[in-house]
Amino acid sequence: MPIVTLEEIKEQLSFTDDIGMVDDAMLQRKLDAAQNHVERLLGFGIETSFGGVDQDPIPPALVEAVSQLAAWWYEQREAASEVAREVPFGVHEIITEYREFTF
Repeated sequence: MPIVTLEEIKEQLSFTDDIGMVDDAMLQRKLDAAQNHVERLLGFGIETSFGGVDQDPIPPALVEAVSQLAAWWYEQREAASEVAREVPFGVHEIITEYREFTF
């Protein structure tokens, strides 16, 4: 289950009501991919570790990481550009704070 809703990503992107549902399918794909990517970097599923019974709530910083990454991928759909970066500033830092390291 996604930790960021379609409505929340539209808010992140400052969508207005006149845009409607034009890019909903694409936005959902970006959300799904962003959460999957963040979870792979973390080494665990966000909802298996947070938000359940007797668990801490989902950290707002992880919600922010998924939101920023999905919005970035939506806005930067081309792989090459003069200002292209791998991910938005701060996403790796957020992930590192919650990542489970094993040796």
